[in-house]
Amino acid sequence: MSERWKVVIIGGGFGGLSAAQRLNSNLVDVTVIDRRNYHLFQPLLYQVATGSLSAGEVASPLRSVLSRQKNTRVWLGTVVDIDPDSKRVFLADGAIVPYDSLIVAAGSQTSYFGRNEWQEWAPGMKSVEEATAIRHKILYAFEVAERLSDPVQRRAWLTFVIVGAGPTGVELSGAIAEIARQTLKNDFRSIKPEEAQIILLDGAPRALMPFPQDLAEKATRSLAKLGVEVRCGAMVKNVDKDGLTIDSGGRTDSIAAKTVVWAGGITASPLGKIVASHAKAETDKGGRVKVKPDLTIPSYPDIYVVGDLASATDEKGKPLPGVAQVAMQGGAYAAKAILRKVKGHSELPPFRYFDKGSLAVIGRAAAVADVFGLHISGLLAWLVWAFIHVTYLVSFQSRILVFIQWAIQDLTFNRGARLITGAAPTDFNFSRELSEIKRAPVNVPR
Repeated sequence: MSERWKVVIIGGGFGGLSAAQRLNSNLVDVTVIDRRNYHLFQPLLYQVATGSLSAGEVASPLRSVLSRQKNTRVWLGTVVDIDPDSKRVFLADGAIVPYDSLIVAAGSQTSYFGRNEWQEWAPGMKSVEEATAIRHKILYAFEVAERLSDPVQRRAWLTFVIVGAGPTGVELSGAIAEIARQTLKNDFRSIKPEEAQIILLDGAPRALMPFPQDLAEKATRSLAKLGVEVRCGAMVKNVDKDGLTIDSGGRTDSIAAKTVVWAGGITASPLGKIVASHAKAETDKGGRVKVKPDLTIPSYPDIYVVGDLASATDEKGKPLPGVAQVAMQGGAYAAKAILRKVKGHSELPPFRYFDKGSLAVIGRAAAVADVFGLHISGLLAWLVWAFIHVTYLVSFQSRILVFIQWAIQDLTFNRGARLITGAAPTDFNFSRELSEIKRAPVNVPR
């Protein structure tokens, strides 16, 4: 009996998991390699950051998801190199994994546009650790403000700035506004959380640039009703522990804010450059690997690149967006192409992305959706958003838990996962912060 075809998948995100699930065949042996032991549903990560959901409700162990596929094994490890000529993958711990077909779906990471030092003060939101750190910062800001009586210092702690007015930024700013104006409004005695200032910044001329203009305008109006200030055409020049400096229309302004969250862009995983270097492939300015219409690398038909790591275009030459839909469809296409190759069938036609639309939620019963060219907003869009997101969660248990949590939250505005966990960062240390405010008395209610 001949040895089965070996498929290695790097990354257990949307693209990698979609490919693995469709390679459930006795013709192939599949190895999924990821730095984490779980699949993360990133579109709901902002709800972890704002206390609506816990990490376990938006992440599922890869071994559990793939446990019924006896031809598939999961390895916890970090890929550091690839040899496309000898068809081997190298892990950081020294392990070497051979392959006949390789699917690279390593995803992306937060881009600070060359200013990585800003990450210390403006965390991104691409991982569970970052989401819980942001939740820590948001909730701790209210705690510090409760103990301060100096109005200037208190205002800085009650100012929240989100950089990037894409779907993530819009969703996050709306959620923070609901926390301040609904969830926490009765929880404090010395401050009024509803007086918190939430600012959404973007260098683009409007929010939600990938969306049709009418939906973007509706989203902006919905954010305004929640008290979110949207500033477009504003470029960030600096971020530090005291806030940020922006350039707006040639005018430089400073914003005193102790909580800054970065949702301003992504760049490809560093693995993309490694793959491109060894395979002599080109990359775009974001570090994504340029692929052929069948998602393979030129000269290496057994290497597929899918998801955020792939620089692919549609039939009109327009770059495909870095969204979950593209990754899932690309992963499914690569899996189908590999199985056809193993069976000796003809090659598939070029990959064609089927755009099902775009969704962004603003708050309770408020969302915008561009679904198959139909523009909807308000409650109907919110219901569509909720249904699609629950449906795409990979585990049945997660679907039930998320549905229950959302039902409770919509009825009570309570966010049950608003826990301040882990050690407080140095910029949140009470003794240090209070000592820096010379002669400013701590606000103690009588």
